[in-house]
Amino acid sequence: MPYTSDKPPLPETPEQLRVRIPGWGVDLDPADRPAVPRERFDPGATGAHWEFPERQPEERPRERSIEHGTLPPVFGTTLPLRGVSGVVRRYAYRRFSEARAAHWLLLMAGDRIDVVESRVLAAVRGRPDDPVAETGVRSEVSHHGWSSRAGAGRADVVHQPMDPVIVAGPWVLGGLAAVVVARRLARRARRR
Repeated sequence: MPYTSDKPPLPETPEQLRVRIPGWGVDLDPADRPAVPRERFDPGATGAHWEFPERQPEERPRERSIEHGTLPPVFGTTLPLRGVSGVVRRYAYRRFSEARAAHWLLLMAGDRIDVVESRVLAAVRGRPDDPVAETGVRSEVSHHGWSSRAGAGRADVVHQPMDPVIVAGPWVLGGLAAVVVARRLARRARRR
């Protein structure tokens, strides 16, 4: 019974639960619960003046979990799904429950695909990513990069040797892949 001010009914009465589950209800006495003053059901105290809020209009189809029949009254619309990443995300929502690892793994794969799509789209539009500026390599020289880390007791010092590999690794691998593909295409062109 989501989004209403009514307290949902119990599926079983306390007496039925006490018979079925040994020890059920041991904390029913307010003296046994330290959080009692905060545990009160008072819908009037929240200021909610509706039984069910007005729904936000769904202007374009939204992905939704298969566990829920409807969308919540308010939902985000800032970034509609697009491209191959959108297909992967829609499939994750249409096919798998949110309780399944496959759902979340597909959503993470959709995120990675979206990164690749965005980089390719930026390159096609003539505004490719600038890994030197975007990773802060220039600021290491101009803004005391080494002195801000050395001896400062920072927690991120431990993983700093891995950062160049994590940040530059995909670019290096992408460059090597481009070189390999270009060489193979050049060899095929020479054979013809």
